[in-house]
Amino acid sequence: MTDEQYMREAVAQAYANVEAGGQPFGAVLVRNGEILASTSNKTHITHDPTAHAEIQAIREASAKLGTPDMTGAVMYASGQPCSMCYAAMARCGIRTAFVAYSDADGEPFDFSTVASYEEISRAPEARVLQLRPLKPTGERGLYEAWQARQS
Repeated sequence: MTDEQYMREAVAQAYANVEAGGQPFGAVLVRNGEILASTSNKTHITHDPTAHAEIQAIREASAKLGTPDMTGAVMYASGQPCSMCYAAMARCGIRTAFVAYSDADGEPFDFSTVASYEEISRAPEARVLQLRPLKPTGERGLYEAWQARQS
């Protein structure tokens, strides 16, 4: 299949999701010519705000392959990935993603991701979500325990 054919599948997933009462987001994850996952946004079904199409594709592919490593995979997304999806793709090794509809296309429908990228680019103390340090007294070293188990 070609890049355009994979993208047509992602867009078809998005249309099917709209018909099912969901948002217009679909994704296809491909590696070495094999479709690892073809899915859509599931937030309307699961009530999980992280169930975006790209995240769903990563979850399905990881379960199928038995690994979180998606190095060499390519994501085809119907819409511009939000900062959460972008971070998830980068974290699991995806280095190429194709997008059918841009932020400019989605903006009139309140589907722009610009605000999420702006928020995450702010200094930590300027973000809406405040992360505050609170290590329990006597905490013995969680990361060291993890590292010791890796040896």
